[in-house]
Amino acid sequence: MIQKRKLVMWAFAGAGIVAFVLGASAQEVVRAISQAVVTPANPIWAQEVPAPPTPQEGETPQDNAAGRGNQAGRGGAPQQPRAYNQVITSAAKTDDGVFKVHRINDQIYYEIPKKELGKDFLWVNQVKRTVNGSGYGGQAAGTRVLRWELYNNRVLLKVIDYGVIADPSTPISKAVEAANNPSIVRAYNVAAFNNGDPVIDVTQLFTTEVPELSVRGTVNGGRGFDAARTFVEKIVSYPENINVEVTQTFTAPVDAGAAAGADPAAGRGRGRGNSFTVLTSYSMVKLPEKPMMGRLFDERVGYFSQSMYDYSRDEHRAEQRTFVTRYRLEKKDPNAAISEPVRPIVYYIDPATPTKWIPYLKKGIEDWQPAFEAAGFRNAIIAKEAPKDDPDWSPEDARYSVVRWLPSTTENASGPNVHDPRSGEILEADIQFYHNVQNLQKNWYFVQVGALDPRAQKLPLPDDLMGELLRYVLAHEVGHTIGLQHNMKSSSIYSVEQIRDKAFLRQYGHTPSIMDYSRFNYVVQPEDGVPVADLIPKIGEYDKFAIHWGYAPIGTAQTPDAEQAELNKWASEQDTKPQYRFSTANAGTTDPGDNTEAVGDSDAVKATMLGLKNLERVTGMLLTATTAKTGDPYDELTEVYGRIVGQWTTEMNHVTQLVGGFLSQQKHIGQPGVRFTSVPRARQAEAVKFLLDNAFQTPQFLVKPDVLRLMSPTGGIARVRTAQNSVMNSLLLTARIDRLVDQAAIDGPAAYTPVQFLTDVRAGIWRELGTPAGVIDPYRRNTQRIYLDTIDNRLNGGAEPPAEVRALLKGELKTLRGQLVTAIATTTDRATRLHLEDSRDSIDEILDPRAMRTRGAAAAAGGGGRGFTGSVRVLDSSARFDYENDPFLQRPTEICWPDYAIK
Repeated sequence: MIQKRKLVMWAFAGAGIVAFVLGASAQEVVRAISQAVVTPANPIWAQEVPAPPTPQEGETPQDNAAGRGNQAGRGGAPQQPRAYNQVITSAAKTDDGVFKVHRINDQIYYEIPKKELGKDFLWVNQVKRTVNGSGYGGQAAGTRVLRWELYNNRVLLKVIDYGVIADPSTPISKAVEAANNPSIVRAYNVAAFNNGDPVIDVTQLFTTEVPELSVRGTVNGGRGFDAARTFVEKIVSYPENINVEVTQTFTAPVDAGAAAGADPAAGRGRGRGNSFTVLTSYSMVKLPEKPMMGRLFDERVGYFSQSMYDYSRDEHRAEQRTFVTRYRLEKKDPNAAISEPVRPIVYYIDPATPTKWIPYLKKGIEDWQPAFEAAGFRNAIIAKEAPKDDPDWSPEDARYSVVRWLPSTTENASGPNVHDPRSGEILEADIQFYHNVQNLQKNWYFVQVGALDPRAQKLPLPDDLMGELLRYVLAHEVGHTIGLQHNMKSSSIYSVEQIRDKAFLRQYGHTPSIMDYSRFNYVVQPEDGVPVADLIPKIGEYDKFAIHWGYAPIGTAQTPDAEQAELNKWASEQDTKPQYRFSTANAGTTDPGDNTEAVGDSDAVKATMLGLKNLERVTGMLLTATTAKTGDPYDELTEVYGRIVGQWTTEMNHVTQLVGGFLSQQKHIGQPGVRFTSVPRARQAEAVKFLLDNAFQTPQFLVKPDVLRLMSPTGGIARVRTAQNSVMNSLLLTARIDRLVDQAAIDGPAAYTPVQFLTDVRAGIWRELGTPAGVIDPYRRNTQRIYLDTIDNRLNGGAEPPAEVRALLKGELKTLRGQLVTAIATTTDRATRLHLEDSRDSIDEILDPRAMRTRGAAAAAGGGGRGFTGSVRVLDSSARFDYENDPFLQRPTEICWPDYAIK
């Protein structure tokens, strides 16, 4: 009672603040408080709570509160069980499985076998159907480990946390147990017993909102839950799981505008005053009685993982044990080098998938069979079409791994999995395939290798080609669901010469891992004669190595520790076989071999030079490819042109990564050599020269009037500026300059010093200052303004740069100012002279921000002056962009495909 009083006091205090700030009336405040309740998920303003159920015939209000309310799992005095046939009457429809499930009209009863009490179950939430604007059908909504326990005449539903563990035989296990007590989600009165098996009414587990099991956040939920518009559609009990489908209705508070008569749909999405209904799937799966033996994680091999602190280890600190996530594969014949598995990994193709793509998707799944053969398993992974006429088969059933085809405009695909937190055993996976991933693949393929494949030289792409692109996407996502992370290092392993060699590509592909973001081989040139099938990534040498490392049985090892010596031996093969390497831990964005969206970044300068040749070829065929259908607008032209500019920016940013970069290899104790080595000075200087000659010179093939004037009347200069701005921001990152300072201090004369780097950049960007009567065209003037804006952002844009970097940048501006003063005196072209004078003034303002603020205030008062002090968003060159929302690169956004582990 005291606690309740405190909550009310806090609520009223908060309402008083709202009334004071917003000028609300006292009546409005009281009304707001009367509708509020404090919940863990929404600690201040709360959800709607349905009224207590009306007393049934023969019940008193007290009976109703303590009886039916308690049966809903909300506590109260326990009721005495009744006779079984008084509860489970002849009207019951019973389904026998892991629990017996009884349905009497709208009431749901679980009859829990004694042998299942105290056992672990995985509760899996999914949204099966939703409204437009609130996620999508098939969306995962979270998992929990639950346990049902009998306590006198109650059954307690508990949430179990395996983040902290200890061997039960050790003394410390008592302390761990005391520090990790399971939370009770619901407490149910036992309505009856049947031969000792408790029967409980679980209806309100599904028809009211249980915060721990709610899908509210997944569907962009409202503030309330309406039990009156919520009901169980279907419930089925299987030998290992129970599946429940529930129609649930969420509500949102009506805002002041809607209350005053404004259209509630005028806001974003559904409209702030609207309710919305979803069909939620709950699948409760019994976890294995004996957890699979976990395989300990190793940073040298890229697996997703599950961690826990094991306090029973004989260490002088709390040791975190991390296991890789993987399916349980066991050989039918343990003595055979290659054997069929006892239980293969099976993926079902969603019935909603367009029929013409099904054969390609099945191939994308089974492309992993050779990798599993390397681990000793034949036919370990199999693709099947979902049953068409089985009413009890559901893609939301947590026993099945399903490729879901989703009606979404998102250009994406993702591959999450559900795994046992005790061991890392993958139990099932639902690969989410968004419809518009086709558009993403079309654009990437055309832009990167359209000049190399005759099928791609007119849009849309033919079905046989699109099918192969979808096959590639699915193979990548399957890799995530069988446990593998992205491996961005792979694209830097093979040399540029190797990935232009058609015999090499036929055998190995252009990257050792399909888990890299290395899309299509834009390094290949038309004269190389590479078959078009070998332009697409395939399962590579790293993929086979990683599956062998994670899945191959290791002799008679009975514990994870007993496997360690052999696993270390396998991982150490990376010293002599670079194709087996994985991205280095703690390398961040410092390794130029970890570029995303890269091909051939073992030599990013050479690869980008070749990539630019293909981009120019593709731009030359842009009009023919996108204007085949008479009567259509120029939307395709506009979109694809934007992707070409985006590809140009991406490839240039691969080169910036060489500057201040470190070549790295993940190593453990016992392996020779260091983990990080500075990129050689000559390679860094070569990268800067390449950028000055290519990125910061006008890309003439991107500014063709016959293309630009079909899209818009203006904007050609702005598009080039936006693209160059991204490259300049990356090249002059504060962190990059700071790494050069560090390299100079440690590597000495061998280093590419920050002074030399900044001098080279300044001299290249402002090379026209060396010509007394030189004319600087509008594109170059933009490039030079970008340089000044970028340094302004570093010095005045927010975070204070390190002192050494600040001093270096200020020194560059002072030197440049002197050069500008000299050039102004000799320049005869008026536009050029005005630009140089403005640049001189800009430097003065950058070096003295107070003067800039003064001039800004004067401008605001009508006194002229520069005035604007806006900041520039700094983007690391490792960022990944898509441009579907703005083909002119005005608002680049980070791309997610396929970075969900998924990423």
